[in-house]
Amino acid sequence: MDSIQISLEQFRAVMLAAGYDQVTQRSWDPNIKLEEHVHPFDANAIVIQGEMVLGVKGYQPRRLIAGDTFHVLANTPHFEEYGKDGATYWVARKGDIPGVARGM
Repeated sequence: MDSIQISLEQFRAVMLAAGYDQVTQRSWDPNIKLEEHVHPFDANAIVIQGEMVLGVKGYQPRRLIAGDTFHVLANTPHFEEYGKDGATYWVARKGDIPGVARGM
């Protein structure tokens, strides 16, 4: 995590100012594989710990480690695979977020 030059609070402030509706931390257990799926919201994230593979339909899968960022647009098919130590990332979401009112 030494390569992360921003705190969660700073990331949250920047993303909310950019129009995102929610910022949260997501942590995944080791060796979890999520088959291809979509979300009804845009996701803009930074990996803060561990590693993962993100495969977005139409692109080569990417291996992401601490400090790497990713952006997945709403309704874009993608899969996720988490490494032997799992992974944690901060994610800003914009759009139709289940259980969250817009602008919250």
